[in-house]
Amino acid sequence: MNSNYVATIGFFDGVHRGHRYLISNVIDTAKREGRQSMVITFDSHPRLVLHKEYRPKLLTTAEEKRRRLEATGIDRCVMLHFDGQMAALSAHDFMRDVLRDSLNVGKLIIGYDNRFGHDRAEGFDDYVRYGRELGIDVVQADAFRLNGVQVSSSVIRSFLSAGEADMAAMCLGYHYTLAGTVTQGYHEGRKLGFPTANIRPSDELKLVPERGVYAVKVRLDSSPIQLDGMMNIGTRPTFDGTETSLEANIFDFDGDIYGHDMEVAFYHRLREERKFASVNKLAEQLRHDREEAMRIFEKVKK
Repeated sequence: MNSNYVATIGFFDGVHRGHRYLISNVIDTAKREGRQSMVITFDSHPRLVLHKEYRPKLLTTAEEKRRRLEATGIDRCVMLHFDGQMAALSAHDFMRDVLRDSLNVGKLIIGYDNRFGHDRAEGFDDYVRYGRELGIDVVQADAFRLNGVQVSSSVIRSFLSAGEADMAAMCLGYHYTLAGTVTQGYHEGRKLGFPTANIRPSDELKLVPERGVYAVKVRLDSSPIQLDGMMNIGTRPTFDGTETSLEANIFDFDGDIYGHDMEVAFYHRLREERKFASVNKLAEQLRHDREEAMRIFEKVKK
């Protein structure tokens, strides 16, 4: 048994279907060559370390990413601490010191658009040349396309930023989620017959989808049970609000959940946020929103 690893490396934000296609390639190659498979990633976004003022809009937290990477069936998942010292390493030195000497990588399969090393100054041909010198076979994977879309983390962010939760889910292979703590809200929803849970996201770097009303599935305190609901992201213009809030109405639920953890999975954007002429008009629209969300969830069950 050759103990060298077949590995891939990247930030893997979202661990989307393109990432999993690449990782499957790594796993299959490792099995075929009698080696172990490895995925190498980082705990922080490199630009966050290099540019302190930069605020990435992430699809997954470090822990969510680790969990999803481990679920791919990879033999070993390595999450490196990305700091100034690592950022200063050239691609050659990174391949020598980290990939070869520390992690025992014998073959590196990299994504079609992936670059690493100081300032990402070098490209695939350089990695191949360094690999020959260091005893690492470097190969490049194909891009992953789905229904004509070249799947990438940036494309998924664009979909979510446009409110296209369905397209994001198609590319991710799962429904995008936001997690947070339930906090005291404005209590206006309860007066309308639609009590809401106001959520404060637990990670300020995670992307918040475009404003609007969404059909969502809600999970409380890591429960395996998902509850049907809808969420409004916006400033509550009917009530002359100014601050953006995330408020979820869980269907047929009336428990006290202040201070509890909540995870929201986005299924479909029902409509944009808009100002209504009266609270009665808003309540009428919310009833329509709920009916549409329930129709969506009925389709999901079939």
